[in-house]
Amino acid sequence: MPPVPATSTTAHLPSTTLLGTLWHALCADRLLQLLLLVLAALAIWGSAPLASYPALVDWPTMAVLTGLLALTKGLELSGALSWLGQRLVGAMATERRAALLLVLACALLSTVLTNDVALFVIVPLTLGVCRLTAMPPARLVVFEALAANAGSALTPIGNPQNLFLWQLSRVSFGQFVWHMLPLAALLTLALLALTALTFKPRPLTISAGAPHVKLEHRLLWVALALYVPLLLAADLHQAGWALLAVLAILALLRPAVLAQLDWGLLLVFMLMFVDLRLLAGLPAVQAAIAQLGLGEPGRLYVAAIGASQLISNVPAAIALAAYTNDWKVLSYAVSVGGFGSALGSLANLIALRMLKDGRAWTLFHLYAVPFLLLATGIGYALLFSPA
Repeated sequence: MPPVPATSTTAHLPSTTLLGTLWHALCADRLLQLLLLVLAALAIWGSAPLASYPALVDWPTMAVLTGLLALTKGLELSGALSWLGQRLVGAMATERRAALLLVLACALLSTVLTNDVALFVIVPLTLGVCRLTAMPPARLVVFEALAANAGSALTPIGNPQNLFLWQLSRVSFGQFVWHMLPLAALLTLALLALTALTFKPRPLTISAGAPHVKLEHRLLWVALALYVPLLLAADLHQAGWALLAVLAILALLRPAVLAQLDWGLLLVFMLMFVDLRLLAGLPAVQAAIAQLGLGEPGRLYVAAIGASQLISNVPAAIALAAYTNDWKVLSYAVSVGGFGSALGSLANLIALRMLKDGRAWTLFHLYAVPFLLLATGIGYALLFSPA
């Protein structure tokens, strides 16, 4: 989805205002435009009253997602993420070790920063390392996209679909992690093994040192300190009040955090809730899905993986959750569904767009499709094999 050039109208809107940010997002984001068009069509031809649309949004999920994005932006503006990246660069001796460190770092960061945010940290670092060395960036970024999907499967805050299903299941943070641990661990180990086989132990020479990063300590410690209270509040189903506190503290401490927040991305997720739940309520859609037999866990598993390949795993989770209460199977399926097609996960699209290399799309599928088959087998065995 290539960006659309800004018109003269958008150029005069201040980028630091919420209205300006949303306007720029609307002009640049094809997915956002598509969701708005679908919403308009459903409003015209659907039967649901407009007043019912806000109730279709899962507000606790949106509250936690907004809080996490705000705190992550605070970490970014504090300089902590750049500082961490430089320390990782200093630990690299060979191409294989560099690849393993970056892939593992991406997987680990995805468990706490969401897979999208982890890629925004790791991919620029990777491109910088590749500019200073002989390492080809495309293959490394492809592996990082796979790592973001594998690592993010572990926690409720690792990706938006987990966050949604966690809130829907109403289980504790620890219960969700315990359920996802076998899948995330096996996928990550398999990916690290593939990384070690793919990248050679050639010496890695850094031709120039990284510039000094100045840490903004107060912003760093405040952002870190607010993570745990936000997650505890979400676990107690008080995410709304926690979000208000987080936004108020950051607004007083560093208003630029809120000004630079990706409000357009949040709008995309809200529209996904509304559009997909309106579609799920259409009689024709209900009749078609009823024929799939989603009450049978095996069919639900296959259907969710297949749907993720076509519409991405976040919309797939939102759409299919309307037809099943089996969050355990659905969470495994949409995590596995992030592999394979580039459309399987928004993280895939983010990584490939940041790489800006058209040939990388073919390379991505050469690795991601076989990994999807492996991940499908692993997930099925964990879910359905006799104990």
